[in-house]
Amino acid sequence: QVQLVESGGGLVQAGESLRLSCAAFGSVFSINDMGWYRQAPGKQREVVAIVTRRGRTNYADSVKGRFTISRDNAKNTVYLQMNTLKPEDTAVYVCAAEGPSHYYWGQGTQVTVSS
Repeated sequence: QVQLVESGGGLVQAGESLRLSCAAFGSVFSINDMGWYRQAPGKQREVVAIVTRRGRTNYADSVKGRFTISRDNAKNTVYLQMNTLKPEDTAVYVCAAEGPSHYYWGQGTQVTVSS
């Protein structure tokens, strides 16, 4: 089993930055990709960014050039640096980790961007 603990959400104004962190505990040796998803009110969950164990990254078009995902395998932690935030980035951000047979999910952290 893997437990994911997120931190770093909050309320910011448009144009400001936030950094999310997600630490993995438990059977971390079994984790492959890690990433961030988000879900806004009334919308489906969508992928924001993914990072492989070797550091290869992939981003949603809506965040390219503004968000950066990174991973510290020694600390079993994944980060999401979010710059130039927009009101449409407001959502619950959820950390995910790919295990051998299924994904593990964090509890989510709220990010609210005011205009």
